[in-house]
Amino acid sequence: MRHRKKTVKLGRTSAHRNELLANLVCGLIEHRRIKTTVAKAKAARSLAEKMVTLGKKGTLAARRQAIAVLKQEALVRVLFDEIAPGFEDRAGGYTRIMRLGRRMSDSSEMVLLEWVERSDANLSSEEAETAAE
Repeated sequence: MRHRKKTVKLGRTSAHRNELLANLVCGLIEHRRIKTTVAKAKAARSLAEKMVTLGKKGTLAARRQAIAVLKQEALVRVLFDEIAPGFEDRAGGYTRIMRLGRRMSDSSEMVLLEWVERSDANLSSEEAETAAE
């Protein structure tokens, strides 16, 4: 029975699962939105929200914790300097999951995981120009 088991296993070992979730969150930070399955998006959402909370703290210890999880200093810098300041007035719920339908090959339910506030302050210059058009 699965009673009181909090972790979503995703059919992987714990190390593989942690790397998968870190890669999904890195993709979300880099591209501002990612397309994935429902189960992976729900698991990645919780890690992404924790990373934004660390980014809002802005301390050196929080930055080191984020680097330990995400393992990419450049993306942690983007998270702390660009994404987290956009959520200063929000207490939680930084991400949104939008259902896209089923994947053609295996009929998996696909979703779009993105940041809630997609303002021009949260976007890079190229993405802001694309959004304006």
